[in-house]
Amino acid sequence: MSSSLEVRECSKTFSAGRDRTVALDEASLRIDAGQLVAVLGSNGAGKSTLLNVVSGNLVPDDGSVHVNDRDLTRWPSWKRGRYIWTIRQDPEDNVLSNLSVEENLALAQAAGPNRRGLGPLITQERRRRSAEALESLGMGLEQRLKAKGSELSGGQRQAVAVAMATVADPDVLLCDEHVAALDPRSARTVTHATQALVRDRKLACLMITHNLEQAGDLADRVVIMHQGRIVTDLDNDGQELGSETLLAHFEEATGGNVPDVVQLAGVDG
Repeated sequence: MSSSLEVRECSKTFSAGRDRTVALDEASLRIDAGQLVAVLGSNGAGKSTLLNVVSGNLVPDDGSVHVNDRDLTRWPSWKRGRYIWTIRQDPEDNVLSNLSVEENLALAQAAGPNRRGLGPLITQERRRRSAEALESLGMGLEQRLKAKGSELSGGQRQAVAVAMATVADPDVLLCDEHVAALDPRSARTVTHATQALVRDRKLACLMITHNLEQAGDLADRVVIMHQGRIVTDLDNDGQELGSETLLAHFEEATGGNVPDVVQLAGVDG
C-alpha cells in the first residue's frame, strides 16, 4: 500500500472565557507517497495547529485525519507513532541528551512498525541499520555511536533526527521548522537528507517553514495558510517557485499580511 496522508475538512477552535479563536477552519489536504509539501503562513495562520492535528497532539473539533486511508482522528499521538514521525525545531526535542546516539536510534526502531515487543534495546541488526542511516549523511556520525546526545551540536542532533526517522520507517514525516535554528551548512545537510529520505522511502511529508527559498527549492507543492484556512496550493511541477514568486502569491492570498515571512525569508535584502 502506498503511503498517503489526508486531512479532511478539519477545524479547531480554542476558547478562553468569552474569546474564541478559530485556529483551523475546514482545512483539507492530501499528500501522496514520495511527495514533500511545504506549508507557509504568518504567525497564527494555523500551521502548527494543522501539524498537531496530524500528529495527534490535538483532536479536531470537526473533520478527520487519514494515513493510508486508515482513520486516525481519535488515535493518541503515541499510537500514531508507528505511522507518523515528527522532527521538531528544537534539537533537544528530537534526540535525548542522556542517551547515546545508538540508543536514540535503537529507540526509534523499537517505536516503528517493525517493533518486536520486549527484548534488548540495542541488537546487532539495529546497530547495523543505525550506522547505515548515519553514514548516508556524510557527517561521520556513524563513528560516534557511543556519544551522548548532549555532546552533539544542534546540526548534528537534527541530522541524527533524520537518521532516526529513516530507521523508524514511518509512512508520514512531519517537519516543524526543523532547520530554522541551524547554521547554513548544517541546514543544507539536514534539508538534503530530508529530501532524500522522502524520495527514497516514498514518504508523505508535511514541512512547516517560514523560509520561502527552502519551500521553493525542496517542495513538490507549496501550501499557503491564512487565518486557519488553506488559501493557496501551488504545484512545483517545473514552474519557477522562487522567493519573489512565492511572496507574490502570499501577498495575493493574504492581502499583504506578510511581515514575518518577509523578514525570515530575507527577500527584502
